[in-house]
Amino acid sequence: MLYLLDANALITAHNTWYGHKRVPEFWRWLIHHGEAGTIKLPQEIYAEVEAGKDELAAWMHDAATKKALMLAEDSDLDSVQMVLACYGNPLTEDDMITIGQDPFLIAAAVGKDDRCVVTAEVSKPTRTGARRHVPDVCGDCAVNWISPVAFIAELDFTTDWDCLEKLVG
Repeated sequence: MLYLLDANALITAHNTWYGHKRVPEFWRWLIHHGEAGTIKLPQEIYAEVEAGKDELAAWMHDAATKKALMLAEDSDLDSVQMVLACYGNPLTEDDMITIGQDPFLIAAAVGKDDRCVVTAEVSKPTRTGARRHVPDVCGDCAVNWISPVAFIAELDFTTDWDCLEKLVG
């Protein structure tokens, strides 16, 4: 399975429980899985995170991080258009700003059963138009999706506390 990370999955991890300095193992774990080809970010999503002005953005600027995590594919514009149609028509310029880069994320998984979108957004099925959430658009586009918590469990992230205890004790 190839897990395609939404920007919010990384941003939320960084800003909450898995800060770079607090849990560096998590970020090394992401690189490991990126190098193994199980975690990637489409170019548009990568650029969204990299554009920040924080420690996460600095980490994303690193050439090794980029090589490991950026999906080396151009977006399929037909798939992007199909995803945009799931938001509803017609979409205005303001709608496109609200939607952001999410269609590129979802499009990278369209028609590919071996891909899964990882997003911190939760389903809000009553939302319409540009306010639709990624899980609901994924559902309409027959794209697999999971939450970051489920993703971390599926790939079995753990820290090596035994190693730390040996150093301390």
